[in-house]
Amino acid sequence: MEAYVQQKPGEVLKPPVTSVGVIGWVKSNLFNGWFNSLLTIVTLYFFWKVIPPLVRWAFIDSVWNTTGAVCRGADGACWSIIATNFRFILFGFFPYDQQWRPLIAILILCGLLFYSRDRNHWTKHFGYAWIIGLVVMGFLMRGGLFGLPSVEPTQWGGLPLTLLLSVFGLTIAYPLGVILALGRQSKLPVIKWLCVVYIELIRGVPLISLLFMSSFIFPLFLPEGVNFPSILRALVAIILFTAAYIAEVVRGGLQGMSRGQYEAAESIGLNYYLTMRLIILPQALKIVIPPTVSILISAFKDTSLVVIIALWDLLKTTQSVLSNPEWMGFSREAYIFVAILYFLGCFSMANYSRKLEKELSREN
Repeated sequence: MEAYVQQKPGEVLKPPVTSVGVIGWVKSNLFNGWFNSLLTIVTLYFFWKVIPPLVRWAFIDSVWNTTGAVCRGADGACWSIIATNFRFILFGFFPYDQQWRPLIAILILCGLLFYSRDRNHWTKHFGYAWIIGLVVMGFLMRGGLFGLPSVEPTQWGGLPLTLLLSVFGLTIAYPLGVILALGRQSKLPVIKWLCVVYIELIRGVPLISLLFMSSFIFPLFLPEGVNFPSILRALVAIILFTAAYIAEVVRGGLQGMSRGQYEAAESIGLNYYLTMRLIILPQALKIVIPPTVSILISAFKDTSLVVIIALWDLLKTTQSVLSNPEWMGFSREAYIFVAILYFLGCFSMANYSRKLEKELSREN
């Protein structure tokens, strides 16, 4: 307990000066015992040894717009590898003079995603805006109309490919996972066991195996002359893999619902479809928001695995730059840049999930 001292008769008791303000917070949180004091001192010593050299390497002694030869003589980071190869890292082999097209497509996608953060914007008209936006994005990437040169999907790469695989993959995988979770709890044996077999089979193999099968084995079963773009096959593999994990998370939320919820729906005459849509699923999906977002974040990062099937995503274009003899040895700077881009995507998803949880909690 804090020691209170009455200075004069009739005067209000006041805590000592060291218990309030910055000094009080430091004393009560960082030096409130010998162990915490020792841990604080060790942490401060670690920061003192690490942060100043890191700042000096990353900013003070770094070079930003030079050749690789100049970078080799510098004491700091060589950010020139990013400045010089920025467009190739972001857009891959997309024609240089046409790279404004994937840039506009990225801006449209980011704008739609940002506007979707507010649930009050989830209207029918906004759904039409999404459809129009996706059509415009596809037109910009593919071209072939209105004087725009046609660009084959094999030339798509970098950040647009990563965003397309992740956004479309996660958007389609989520409702598919919900359907699989409902099917696994179905009272119809055929539907139930089909969903069980699918979920357990997909969860029993790594994503790399599905990517290899979609790229090298699946085409063997197609008729002669029939082929699907490698990007589409990779997207299907990501969707099937992610949906199986989402299904198990959603099933956990469904099992957490009490029997009384179903009985209440039956008492007012709701059928199975209305019961799930209006009562069960809204509550179950809200419960499983944290694990669902964890799966979606993992799936977003796993899109980098398409590098093994020769798709030039953001990671592949970065590795291609590092294979250039001029930029060999500067992998730290390149991978830090890629890590920042992935972090921004993952942080945005996590931040939105927290915002959504708070909104749903206030509504209850």
